[in-house]
Amino acid sequence: MNVNPVLLEIFKNRFSSIAEEMGVTLNRTAFSPNIKERRDFSCAVFDRSGDMIAQAAHIPVHLGSMPLSVKAAIEAFTFAEGDMVILNDPFKGGTHLPDITIVSSVSYGIDAPLFYVANRAHHADVGGMSSGSMPLSSSIFQEGIIIPPLKILKQGRIDEQIMKFILNNVRTPFERQGDFSAQIMANITGTQRIKALIGKYGRECVDYYAQFLIDYSEKITRKTILEIPDGRYEFEDFLEDDGHGNENIKIKVCITVNGDNIIIDFTESDLQVIGSVNAVYAITLSAVLYVIRSFVEEDIPTNAGCFKPIRIKTLPGSIVDAQFPAAVAGGNVETSQRIVDVVLGAFSQAIPSRVPAAGQGTMNNIAIGGIDQRKGIAFAYYETIAGGMGATAENPGESAVHSHMTNTLNTPIEALEYGYPLMVTEYSIRRGSGGKGLFNGGDGIVREIKFLSDAEVTVLSERRKNLPYGLFGGRPGQTGKNILIRHEKREEKPGKFHVNLKENDVLRIETPGGGGYGGVKD
Repeated sequence: MNVNPVLLEIFKNRFSSIAEEMGVTLNRTAFSPNIKERRDFSCAVFDRSGDMIAQAAHIPVHLGSMPLSVKAAIEAFTFAEGDMVILNDPFKGGTHLPDITIVSSVSYGIDAPLFYVANRAHHADVGGMSSGSMPLSSSIFQEGIIIPPLKILKQGRIDEQIMKFILNNVRTPFERQGDFSAQIMANITGTQRIKALIGKYGRECVDYYAQFLIDYSEKITRKTILEIPDGRYEFEDFLEDDGHGNENIKIKVCITVNGDNIIIDFTESDLQVIGSVNAVYAITLSAVLYVIRSFVEEDIPTNAGCFKPIRIKTLPGSIVDAQFPAAVAGGNVETSQRIVDVVLGAFSQAIPSRVPAAGQGTMNNIAIGGIDQRKGIAFAYYETIAGGMGATAENPGESAVHSHMTNTLNTPIEALEYGYPLMVTEYSIRRGSGGKGLFNGGDGIVREIKFLSDAEVTVLSERRKNLPYGLFGGRPGQTGKNILIRHEKREEKPGKFHVNLKENDVLRIETPGGGGYGGVKD
């Protein structure tokens, strides 16, 4: 079959739009503010082997990890029409337990699946030792319910026994059930749209262009890599701590560029630690692919072809390739950011004009839970807070944005205060927190929350000690601060802590700024 350039453009946009429409369905029907307001989810379309054809422009940390979950689901089950598989196991392609993936097959006139659709959403609580399921854990068993691949729908009907079992292990079952329903509807939307596409163009044509788009993305990615000078580039940076006394945890990368191939070697990074900052391989893969994909200027679908020119080397049992039963809740959100920092730092030596200085380097995770005295029911809330972006060779860094591995929105004050016993007493840009330079780094955020009910709080954050680096003479951004205010007394807390707060206590988060780019006179 010859490639028709008009049809190629049509299929490129149709596959991407299907993933985007799945996201719209999920966003509009979800119950929790974390999904409905912050849009902490991703949707994608896959071929019959589980290779990604297109992903919507959602969450980068899901970029390389969701395909591994889809393949785990395919290996575990034979899909019939109307089946859906649920899973969150980080050691089967997941990231951390709150990220739950649902996978559906798409058949058309034959029994065997032709395509798959999947979505992944962060649930505000999945059980575990602390509300919000982002604990200062020392084992994955403390982080929540671990869901292996299970058929949550069989021929279009929900398995109520599995659903009841999952809901019985979380603090907010009503909200979780609503979010699961939204995920199921998102997959139904994707399935219907792909069937309509097949109905219009035929099975062979749709499958042909799906595979060609994967090859096309590989071709353009290799073309981009050819523009990077051959050589070996090294960089290292550190996680500040794991919440259990381990400090300055090294992540080191050695990048070898040879023609249109890249080897990304993390084998000199530190071993996995007790605390929850361990990243499974899927997270490391996602972080690397995010960086490489960001270098591609052409409008290509993000799919399996982008992966093919890249070889990643890790040491199993290390901080970037954690092994069961390591604690991993923070690896997805914090370690992924540091992996991006070191990979970009290495590439800055090869293509300085195309690499920004360090962004805030953290997601500033806050998990809050307790009993809402106004309603007499349990609540669980999770959010990440934006910060400063690193400056580039041409522009200042953006202020007050979610950068790199997170692509979520903020939680509006109105939604937060409506849904939870919380009051936002300050929400502002942290002026002057970006690093100075020829171009200044972006500024962070001040987010101050007053508690209207007793609650337990877990904070997982980084860049409270180590500065986000500047590049080529640019100054680093300022570190962040976590502050408790009780009876008008201020107490600065470390980057990772768990605390029980009382009504009228205040939590103040000041997020880091981004690094500056280029020299500046004193």
